[in-house]
Amino acid sequence: MKVGEQAIYLARLKGMPAAEAKTKLKEWFVRWELQSWWDKKVEELSKGQAQKIQFITTVLHEPKVLIFDEPFSGFDPVNAALIRDEMMRLHQAGATILLSTHRMESVEELCTHIALLNHGKKVLDGRVQAIRDAHRSNQYKLVFRGDAPAAFSLPEGVHAQPAQRDARSGHQAVLFQANAPMGSALMQVLASQCEPISFEEVLPSMNDIFIQSVQP
Repeated sequence: MKVGEQAIYLARLKGMPAAEAKTKLKEWFVRWELQSWWDKKVEELSKGQAQKIQFITTVLHEPKVLIFDEPFSGFDPVNAALIRDEMMRLHQAGATILLSTHRMESVEELCTHIALLNHGKKVLDGRVQAIRDAHRSNQYKLVFRGDAPAAFSLPEGVHAQPAQRDARSGHQAVLFQANAPMGSALMQVLASQCEPISFEEVLPSMNDIFIQSVQP
């Protein structure tokens, strides 16, 4: 069976008339530049190509609830971003999406809520932002112009890591670890010792929280 024929067949199984299915599928194939796949035999598709077709046939009828199991597996970064953007568009259009994944960076990027399972048991659940807030570790990042001072004069209980170049801005950056919330008070102290560009609290990543939550 050819790709286009199978895609239409799958759409009809979900109650979509053949003519409507063909029109919508053609629109997807044009948008994703897959026109040359329409008359390919299904068995000629690579794993990544087959996954793209599976994604299209899954969302074609615009379901209200979608379940994805490791949807980015087997994709290069460009195609993973393509799938991610479509998932975001579907969510913004009102779809509820359940995502099963081991990739915590995908959780941070896509999810509003999480249920973390370890050996089949739930160990953590709630809003992603609330969970990250609850695991804050009083770490702060300062990006500044010029060279770092030989040593920052810091309040008691605050320690600085060696300065490194910030990947985003290209300027120097230092991470500070405090034993209690400092925020603006620490910023005021640092501003008198350098030329700040930005100052922010660094929340733990979901990957860090995952490791903390499953360790005995």
